[in-house]
Amino acid sequence: MTHSDIPLRNLGARVDQAPCVIDQEQGGAEALLSAGIGLLSLLTADDLRTAAASTR
Repeated sequence: MTHSDIPLRNLGARVDQAPCVIDQEQGGAEALLSAGIGLLSLLTADDLRTAAASTR
């Protein structure tokens, strides 16, 4: 096992939020939440669909 394979929490880090640019809304937020981690996204897939529809 390499250092990069060790979860941060096992190294003593407090991990309670994960940042991302686009939440693709495919279950990732729920999976993270089940591990006690919130998802901080700048945009969602729905945001992009709405923006695309408003430019038509």
